[in-house]
Amino acid sequence: MNIGNNIQSVYFIGIGGISMSGLAQLLHANGFAVSGSDHMASTATQRLIDAGVTVHIGHDAVNITDADLVVYTAAVKPDNPEFSSAKSRGIPMIDRAELLGLVMQNYQNAICVAGVHGKTTTTSMVSEIFMQACLDPTIMNGGVMPSINSAWRSGKSEYFIAESCEYFDSFLRLFPTIGIILNIELDHADYFGSLDNIYASFAAFTQRIPSNGALIINSDIERLNDITNNLPCRVITYGTNGNWQAHNIAYDELGRGSFDAIYLGENLGRVQLGLIGHHNIQNALSAFACARLANIPFETTAAALASFTGAARRYEYKGVINGAKVYDDYAHHPTEVKVNLQAIKNSGCAKLYVAFQPHTHARTKQLLNEFSESFDDADVVVLLDIYVPAGRTQQSHDIHSRDLAEKIKARGKEVHYFPSFEQAQQFLLQNCAQNDLIITMGAGDIYKLGEVLLEGEKQ
Repeated sequence: MNIGNNIQSVYFIGIGGISMSGLAQLLHANGFAVSGSDHMASTATQRLIDAGVTVHIGHDAVNITDADLVVYTAAVKPDNPEFSSAKSRGIPMIDRAELLGLVMQNYQNAICVAGVHGKTTTTSMVSEIFMQACLDPTIMNGGVMPSINSAWRSGKSEYFIAESCEYFDSFLRLFPTIGIILNIELDHADYFGSLDNIYASFAAFTQRIPSNGALIINSDIERLNDITNNLPCRVITYGTNGNWQAHNIAYDELGRGSFDAIYLGENLGRVQLGLIGHHNIQNALSAFACARLANIPFETTAAALASFTGAARRYEYKGVINGAKVYDDYAHHPTEVKVNLQAIKNSGCAKLYVAFQPHTHARTKQLLNEFSESFDDADVVVLLDIYVPAGRTQQSHDIHSRDLAEKIKARGKEVHYFPSFEQAQQFLLQNCAQNDLIITMGAGDIYKLGEVLLEGEKQ
């Protein structure tokens, strides 16, 4: 593997992140001397240490010794002591996305999964299919896949499969030969500012696909022509009016979808998914389109999708308390919340409790009305304080979870705001009952609430 001339030693600032730790382990597995630091110890940092990677807990200029390259995340600011030290010493520095692009160029076929929602699940679907087809892919995902108990995998083939994030235009540093676009909506308002800017960014992403490559895109995207017009590469659509369509859709008693897979009018066969919801049927169609480009048989693809039950924090079953099932999900955009709750309704639970932690003040403020409408399928909504990710400061002081609570209440829903996990835990313990369903939702640390609930049950 080559990531630049004479680069043998790589230092990661923020090595504990899911993408950073995966890249670090991939480079380590390919013979690079890898080290790094993170602000706190975690399962990820321990895995790195167990693999033989040097990890420092805490950032200190003395940690960087003989690195040929320093990699950092968007959360790392110029005043970080390691960042400023590397810069003053003239050590080459790149961000995580640029490193991912450099790694990707070592592979003949790079599959990049993009979209505002569903990237991790669809990247997992494609990865499971390629592994089941014995194509031995290298994988760089944004969530842990249960089948490999990891978010990354080092393969020996020409295939590289990567989740490709639009935030900060990160995916414009990648080199896809196959690009998948699942959806385009307003998100990351703190960076993009407007829907037009997001469309422009996705259009630029498609321009990175070579003429002998392919774009797989959802035909239901509202301004589809803004993305597909004048592309030199092949364009394959899926969805309502796509080349790939799902007919005769049905759901079992757990809400898992099944459908007939139709390609250019031909019924290829029946598909049973291990996942709930119409949105995952759409995701599966994009995975079918990708698998066909790799000449993977329909039966192999269908079998892989039937056995895949989701990545970590994607409608992940956690346990039972007071007879109520507890799940966790990463949903943090109104569309994600809405489609997940619609799908859960098909599971037939008695009462649906949603504990939601809004993610960033900018997103909450700009999409406040959309968020308030996304909980219509919930019976009880529990709101926690807005989560601010590391490296980002509060960008608006005039928005609070209580504002969202008032909007939800105005739609006739039962909603409760709690400033602490402990208070939310007490409420749920006192109210949930047999055959109810509790789901924690958000991209922050809301999953800890479910863990606390279950720990209380064990005691």
